Amino acid sequence: MAFGIRHGVYALMGETYTHQAWPQLFLYESIKVALFFAIFIVTRFGVLSFQKMLDERARAEQAKQLLKQAQLFRLTQQMQPHFLFNALNTISSLMQTDVTRADAVLQQLADMLRASLDLSEQYEITLASELRLARAYAALMTERFVDRVEIEWDIDEASLACKVPVMSLQPLIENVFKHTVESRRHMTRIKVSAALLQGQLVLRVEDDSGSLGPSGNGIGIVNLRARLEALHLDHASFSLMQLSPAGVQAEVSLPCVY
Repeated sequence: MAFGIRHGVYALMGETYTHQAWPQLFLYESIKVALFFAIFIVTRFGVLSFQKMLDERARAEQAKQLLKQAQLFRLTQQMQPHFLFNALNTISSLMQTDVTRADAVLQQLADMLRASLDLSEQYEITLASELRLARAYAALMTERFVDRVEIEWDIDEASLACKVPVMSLQPLIENVFKHTVESRRHMTRIKVSAALLQGQLVLRVEDDSGSLGPSGNGIGIVNLRARLEALHLDHASFSLMQLSPAGVQAEVSLPCVY
């Protein structure tokens, strides 16, 4: 058809269009057209395949994010009844010895629960908000173990805006009370610190009396490890270290994000 049109146009102009013999011309042009369509089809197939790959990757990433959100929601919700159980045990113990103090602690618990409910749908909060919960919990526990514990807070102001998993400090402090303060009658000194080191937020809770044992397998610690991995993969870490001559240091390191 293309060469027929060419012959017609040349004829209208009073000229003759010349080319190779028809059999050779047909073979040559057929190969050329076939190559053109082959290149077109391969290119289109490549573009469609690449687009499909991008779509599948986007769906996989979306599914991954939804799964991570579901996992974080489950882990966050798991911490709330665990914390409440331990707080109620504290109040129950005080009821046997000092009803007035037990009532004061119950009021502290109510304030904490109101604060934690405001954060119940969040997976991460600023360190400043986390410290409010941690300090309230520490105050509650100090009421239970009056004259048996001292807590020092060493917080770098520059770290307060960094985001941390909800209730990330509380299980570390709880670990000291459960495995050290409860088991001894002498004074236990606890230090809670937060600092920024080369873009990493480093949280530490250490005591001067504990010994490294099975305390790293409690539900609060296991839960915190899982949440750190879900949020930051291998960019976050958690460690327990025996101090000399006595004491245990729990350290969380994670990227400082705002």
